[in-house]
Amino acid sequence: MTRQRVLQIVWPAVPVIAALIFTSALLLLFDSTPVAAFGAMIEGALGDSAKRLSMLAFWVPLLLSSIGLLVTFRAGLWNIGIEGQIILGAIGATVIALNVNAPAYILIPLELIVAMLFGALWAALAAVLKTRGRVHEIFGGLALNNIAIILTNYLISGPWQPEEGGSFRGTAPFQDAALLPLIGESRFAPLSLVLAIIAFILVLVALRGTFWGLKLKALGKNAYSSFLLGVSSEREIILALMFCGALAGLGGAVRTLSWFDSLRQSISGGIGFLALLVVMLANYNIYAVPVIALFFSAVLGGSITLQLRTQLHSSLGGILTGVMVLFVLLFGDASKLGIGRRKPEEDDAPKVSGRPIDPFGKEIGSGEG
Repeated sequence: MTRQRVLQIVWPAVPVIAALIFTSALLLLFDSTPVAAFGAMIEGALGDSAKRLSMLAFWVPLLLSSIGLLVTFRAGLWNIGIEGQIILGAIGATVIALNVNAPAYILIPLELIVAMLFGALWAALAAVLKTRGRVHEIFGGLALNNIAIILTNYLISGPWQPEEGGSFRGTAPFQDAALLPLIGESRFAPLSLVLAIIAFILVLVALRGTFWGLKLKALGKNAYSSFLLGVSSEREIILALMFCGALAGLGGAVRTLSWFDSLRQSISGGIGFLALLVVMLANYNIYAVPVIALFFSAVLGGSITLQLRTQLHSSLGGILTGVMVLFVLLFGDASKLGIGRRKPEEDDAPKVSGRPIDPFGKEIGSGEG
């Protein structure tokens, strides 16, 4: 194996290690021991079965949102509005949970389907704003995120307020049949993991093995060239955002029906923005996304124990993940930094009869004038 190939394989770990070193230096600067801090975070994430199940419960909606973003990133779209799509998915699940009385085997699938529909339609608004209103998806998505938050607060304190009166805490608890079956006293629903695995396989096949995935790639590389090849940018933008919105809505439903038992304020928990960091840290590699999402879930879950054990603020986990993403964006591509790139050598020049040739096609050292 060549030195260049070794560098290409090893280099992705360099920004991550650099982020750990940077965070350790910050800890030392504030008279804290990095070993104790990181040990507390590991203990908080993996210390017992309850903590591991809590980590998985957070991981599933984060994974659903992250793999949905892979579709929009493939099309060259920054779906900042995914946070609002998660919220609308939670609202869609709540519509069914509060208004439909049915057995669990009917109620739960209906909640999930409606949640995906709400998330997809909310994403379609951002798509229409972009394709017809010429509003960039970042600005349209941010506006829709704020509207989704306002809508949630209105529903909680208005039409869906508990019988005892208005409250910004949340709606009345859902009926038992509306909630996803959990493991013991945890917040983890095995069904949500099954749905995440199915979604992962679906996205993998869509991006790697379908003509639609090829069209999205062409659109993301060069929208004008893809148009000349017959790819409808408007249609593909709408479909890509709706596909991502459906998965984000599913994540919102999972969070509402398992992590909580009602619609709450800030129901998304920042998972949409965190998913953006996951995808960027994974360098848009679908196989790395589940691992990175699990790492983020462990870091953020362990941050609570970090604060209890070391008196350090739980935001250290956010600092660590944020620095990792920053370093990956700055130094993640070794080839752009000139690292691992082969230098042109005389032996790499085209040869005739074993001798290198000059730019005019004559053999060097052949004696020809």
